[in-house]
Amino acid sequence: MEHKLQIYNTLTRKKELFEPVNPPHVGMYVCGPTVYGDAHLGHARPAITFDILFRYLKHLGYKVRYVRNITDVGHLENDADEGEDKIQKKARLEQLEPMEVVKHFTDRYHQNMDQLNVLHPSIEPTASGHIIEQIELVKEIQKNGFAYESEGSLYFDVEKYNKKYNYGKLSGRRIEELMQNTRELAGQEEKRNPFDFALWKKADPKHIMHWPSPWSEGYPGWHLECSAMGRKYLGETFDIHGGGMDLLFPHHESEIAQANAATGHDPVKYWMHNNMITVNGQKMGKSLNNFITLNEFFNGTHPSLDQPYSPMTIRFFILQAHYRSTVDFSNDALKAAHKGMTRLFDAVHLAGKLKPSAQSSVDVRSFGQKCYAAMDDDLNTPVAIAHLFELAKIINQVNDGKERLTEEDIKWLQSFLNTFVYDILGLKDEKSEDNSELIGYLMETILKIRQEAKARKDYATADRIRDELSKLNIVIKDTKEGATWSFK
Repeated sequence: MEHKLQIYNTLTRKKELFEPVNPPHVGMYVCGPTVYGDAHLGHARPAITFDILFRYLKHLGYKVRYVRNITDVGHLENDADEGEDKIQKKARLEQLEPMEVVKHFTDRYHQNMDQLNVLHPSIEPTASGHIIEQIELVKEIQKNGFAYESEGSLYFDVEKYNKKYNYGKLSGRRIEELMQNTRELAGQEEKRNPFDFALWKKADPKHIMHWPSPWSEGYPGWHLECSAMGRKYLGETFDIHGGGMDLLFPHHESEIAQANAATGHDPVKYWMHNNMITVNGQKMGKSLNNFITLNEFFNGTHPSLDQPYSPMTIRFFILQAHYRSTVDFSNDALKAAHKGMTRLFDAVHLAGKLKPSAQSSVDVRSFGQKCYAAMDDDLNTPVAIAHLFELAKIINQVNDGKERLTEEDIKWLQSFLNTFVYDILGLKDEKSEDNSELIGYLMETILKIRQEAKARKDYATADRIRDELSKLNIVIKDTKEGATWSFK
């Protein structure tokens, strides 16, 4: 089938047919994490969202250069131009070098992404590794008259820029509103206007991370890194820039301003933003102290969790909502996601065991077309998953003899499910991973210990083992021949 991928462009506020700047090559930049703490569920959503896009574009035959950065300098507390660098603050509290903090949490982030089956980007640059490029970009902006120096720091002149371009074209904000909302903020003495943002900050004597520049010994502003690295690896104009909705303003708005100020044109054709993970209606994040780290989900140690949740349960949970919709966390929603995913994988396995008939009584290929149509419609994964559940129902009906499929249709079905479930949606069947032999050995040992407890009439211990395993979605059944176990 011919694919016409539609992408919702935040810049134009409508769905648009995806047409690369330089087909079949696609340049894609996604804002990665600031690595000063463990990744939480809010970090998982953009990673999974743009992993789906990366996978689907490659499936459609595009040659994708996917750049996802690591922010390791310049991101101050509360996204401000005053205050302490987030990584420097962590380093000071832990009495570590900042790059020790960066290495530690970058490694943990990568581990979490691998657990979620998020593909590695083509390039993963760091802000600290591109100081020269950022300084050169500031020079261009200053040369074109859109930056001014103040006490060794460089600021972007938003008011002057707005007279020639439109500061607010992405977010829909007007400069008059910015004047009203930022006029009373403290710590703005160096700026001509409170809403001007830092391009380069002069480091105070206590600041650990700093570099030489034509203006001062200092460090780049947070917004600068993505502009500099995106241009270096993808060119002055590239296809897709993505990130969370919380980055739309001021980060991405400022990126557009910096690019126009330096080159005279917009840097990106399609802007894409995933919506937030919420807890009781509030954004999940470190600043609100309501976040749950991915490791806490995986081991079930957070007090808000009823049980551990596997990486694929988290991935499936996120994919069940459209990336532009909010997703509200709850234990019930995660448990439902696990049950749904289990049902889907059961059907995938069953498809490999179906017995063919001379004729088909149902058009299974139409469901494949529906799944692809959903993906072409702005990556509508929940609709695609709904069609997969319909297909799962048919697979069970064929197995029960209520519907029939030819050998050719069964082969198509198996190939389609393997491609769509594993390659496009990026799901893994955790039951059939390579550690199954080890799990079997451990469960045999645990059941033996439980049987010994029952033999001593220590039923409290036996029941506790059963209940704890149940939290891991493992069911114990006592039979006359002994105890058996299975996943829920």
